[in-house]
Amino acid sequence: MPEIKPSNSNSETITTTEHGNYRDTVMHDFWLCCISRDASLLGRKEVLTGKAKFGILGDGKEVPQVALAHAFKKGDWRSGYYRDQTIMFALGLGTIEDYFAQLYADVENDPWSHGRQMNCHFATRTVRDDGTWENHMSGYNISSDISPTGGQMARSVGLALASKIYKQIPSLGENSHFSDSGNEVCFCTIGDASTSEGIFWESVNAAAVLKIPLAISVWDDGYGISVPVELQTTKKSISRALEGFQLDEYGDGLLLFTCKAWDYPGLCAMYERGIQMVREKHIPAVFHIQECTQPQGHSTSGSHERYKSDKRMQWEHDADCLKVMGQWIVDNHLATEEELSQLREKSKHFVRDAKNKAWSAYRVQVDILKDKLAEILQSAKNTHEGNEEIHVLQLNFNSLLNPNRSDLIAMARRLKLALMKTTSGNASLDNLIESEMQLADRDYHSHLYSENSGSALRIPVIAPVYNNSSETVNGYQILNAFFDKVLQEHPNIIAFGEDLGKIGDVNQGFAGLQEKYGDKRVFDTGIREWTIMGQAIGMAMRGLRPVAELQYLDYLVYGLTALTDDLATLRHRTAGMQQAPAIIRTRGHRLEGIWHSGSQMGMVVHALRGIYICVPRNMVQAAGMYRTLLHSNDPGIVVECLNGYRLKETMPQNMGVYTVPLGLPEILRAGDDITIVSYGSILRLASEAAELLAVWGIEVELIDVQTLLPFDLESVICYSLQKTNRVLFLDEDVPGGATAYMMRETLEVQGGYRYLDSAPHTLSGAAHRPLYGSDGDYFSKPSLEDIVEKVLSIMHEVDPGRWP
Repeated sequence: MPEIKPSNSNSETITTTEHGNYRDTVMHDFWLCCISRDASLLGRKEVLTGKAKFGILGDGKEVPQVALAHAFKKGDWRSGYYRDQTIMFALGLGTIEDYFAQLYADVENDPWSHGRQMNCHFATRTVRDDGTWENHMSGYNISSDISPTGGQMARSVGLALASKIYKQIPSLGENSHFSDSGNEVCFCTIGDASTSEGIFWESVNAAAVLKIPLAISVWDDGYGISVPVELQTTKKSISRALEGFQLDEYGDGLLLFTCKAWDYPGLCAMYERGIQMVREKHIPAVFHIQECTQPQGHSTSGSHERYKSDKRMQWEHDADCLKVMGQWIVDNHLATEEELSQLREKSKHFVRDAKNKAWSAYRVQVDILKDKLAEILQSAKNTHEGNEEIHVLQLNFNSLLNPNRSDLIAMARRLKLALMKTTSGNASLDNLIESEMQLADRDYHSHLYSENSGSALRIPVIAPVYNNSSETVNGYQILNAFFDKVLQEHPNIIAFGEDLGKIGDVNQGFAGLQEKYGDKRVFDTGIREWTIMGQAIGMAMRGLRPVAELQYLDYLVYGLTALTDDLATLRHRTAGMQQAPAIIRTRGHRLEGIWHSGSQMGMVVHALRGIYICVPRNMVQAAGMYRTLLHSNDPGIVVECLNGYRLKETMPQNMGVYTVPLGLPEILRAGDDITIVSYGSILRLASEAAELLAVWGIEVELIDVQTLLPFDLESVICYSLQKTNRVLFLDEDVPGGATAYMMRETLEVQGGYRYLDSAPHTLSGAAHRPLYGSDGDYFSKPSLEDIVEKVLSIMHEVDPGRWP
């Protein structure tokens, strides 16, 4: 191992700060490092003693993080890694009590996720309860962390790109509470092993191409859990592997910096110099922080002694950043060893006291609940003397050590089950359970979607207007007219995607709009769906209204991670503190070939709860859905019909004004015999099938669900079943995909099973992908004949003599 000796940088690195002179700054930083380390040590103990569920801890990264914090300015953003607790303490965005409140999953006192995320997952409030934006320039901004390794990278591209947009379009940044003319930096942090993920490389490439103020810090402790760096990274060094990205004489590429995690003065100097360049010149940078340590191993779930040699363990002890920084302080006569010892001892007491306060605060409501349940249990035992089941429940209750809320509610519900076997109930028990379940709904099930006036479900419904002068045009012209209108009226709408800019997308929905509005607002991207989604998320979090295009629904899987892990969960995991009203535009259903005809709606519906899923049957409907989403603060995906761009439609007179309500199906054809429920392109075939079936004397009620999320909020389908008593769910997805979802929502959730006189049926595509050519398409997805024959088979059961 190399010599462990910090650089000779001294007070020239940091001259004055809010903490006073250089010595005060250094000592304050060392104090922050000490309390952060002691919080990690105590956090692990709290998990191992059963008071907390799991611990992911930030020990070993303290010194580089206090150095980084000095470069952070108000208005800047962090898109980080789940070991960044020291940054939060250094920026004043959290206390030790907050840290332990999150460790205990304390709904009332965890300021970063209200008990919804594991510890070291941070966030700051960026929106108010009414859905309006906070002033992002008045403080430090922390985008809500996620655990999936590398998941923060995609979002960081969008957060940094927003600064570029605000800089390039000065009118957006003037008097803005989102930006100071684009002078903000996005600080992204990541563990070294996670740089092996594809999203790291995609994000680094995107940042260099886009020339955005993204500062990526890589905490390198030499391992990915137990896997050493030589099995993770070529050349055993992420900075060496990135040398081809290094800034060239033409200004292309990124800045590369390296420093040791224990070199406090070197780290301060590096971040001061590097971040200034990132901020002023909008050049992305990677800061490779080498020789970090993990004093307690990866997490509370295992011991690093199992995979590290004695030599490595000794080196980690010697290279501990706190130990080395302390020695540097003494060597430079900033404090004596005795003063540092006193400070370390003070830290231990400070953290222990804060931990105890956090535990007491967490236990207040739990203990009140426990006392109530104890009283109810005793009363039940007295009332039902000799009841063995209740006696056992009380014994089990008394044996609970530090029970949490769910332990107590589970016990209460078991007691209720036991009492149901007797002739008497218990009103106090019933009230307790009902009250706690209502609180659980608030604490755990709220904020999946917007619940304020900006909800997409509260946007006023405005119908399209037609008159004798309404033109009949191609479908793509409908979309083109819509996007032209909203780009003109809303300067914060930014549209981008593969081939979207210069040629106006491959289907011409944006034809001519880059030329009209400029390449700062309508632009092309590389083939990198993951970061396209990340651009949308980050930009939407900063007050812009991105419309991000995925060329085909089939390609959504390449951006699915960012959508399912980040965008779909953002509002929920922050309990409504953050939002990203991004709009994802794509197209699917019928065309030709395995990779361009996707209808993977079952996957989308089940992976993306938290995002509204719109499936318009034509472009007039699509434009209305876009309008609804743009005037809401909810994210949404609109899946346009791939074979609808050249079909003729009538252009509404109030283009860009009318809306389509989400969650409200439309009855396209009234009928009394059978209900067909579907969406998208196949509705055209269903409509033709209904005409043929009418010849057989079968009147079909054809319903377009319009959106899969939300699904039929007014039970339109259920009311139809009361009339027809039969139903066929139809789509182009795989068997058991979205058809099964629609069936469950209609028959189980809405109670539609009560009105059926025949078994419910589904008709979907084949289990495989649609094959190439007209023949492949015909035999892969439901045809007109398939629909007619399926309905005839259902009606045959009703009257075999009438329908063969």
